[in-house]
Amino acid sequence: MGETLAWKRVILKLSGEALAGGAPFGIDPEVVGRIADDIVAATALGAEIGIVIGGGNLFRGAWLASRGTDRVTGDHMGMMATIMNALAMREALAARGLAARVLSGLAVPTVCDTFTQRDALAAFARDRVVLFAGGLGVPFLTTDTTAAMRASEMRCDAVLKATNVDGVYTADPKKDPTATRFDRLTFDEAIRRDLKVLDTAAFALARDNGIPIIVFSLQEPGALVGVLEGVGRATVVAGRD
Repeated sequence: MGETLAWKRVILKLSGEALAGGAPFGIDPEVVGRIADDIVAATALGAEIGIVIGGGNLFRGAWLASRGTDRVTGDHMGMMATIMNALAMREALAARGLAARVLSGLAVPTVCDTFTQRDALAAFARDRVVLFAGGLGVPFLTTDTTAAMRASEMRCDAVLKATNVDGVYTADPKKDPTATRFDRLTFDEAIRRDLKVLDTAAFALARDNGIPIIVFSLQEPGALVGVLEGVGRATVVAGRD
């Protein structure tokens, strides 16, 4: 088990909006369940999966800041939204018989445990699935950066960035039919082209720690397993110019 995987220990980065399904806000139990099914199938092959989920389906700190409210307060509210999403995913996994642990960068001890690298590494070894919530516990940093940081701390093989398209394009292919798809990019090229799949800080952190970023679509069941096995359609961002 695991020897057939191109990437064994990974961080799966999900947007909060993905959990909303077709709704503008909220959590769609059917979508969460479908993603949980894919995660269960991946762990059955020996994958060790850390999950970072955004909070945009519930709250965005930037929205509050644009209305004159303190950005720090907004970011703290956004971190709590990511915790809610992580708890929903944990329960979906538990309903399928897969134990998962939520560790938060923002301390909320009555809800879940606070992140430490030691506890997270032990949870990977024991449970195989760890949900990293609460961002990094500080404002002004995105969940993309959280994913790259946790991947570095957990000595992961890759960050798997799930989107609604099958890789990285020069523009949104759903809006621009002339958009060109990349099979492979260097980190420096992704930063130079200002591609918006992840923020620049996340690209730079992954680059400096030698962790490739695999961008793929999670729209189809089984997509996660395909990417882990190295046969799914995706864009690989790795290496330097």
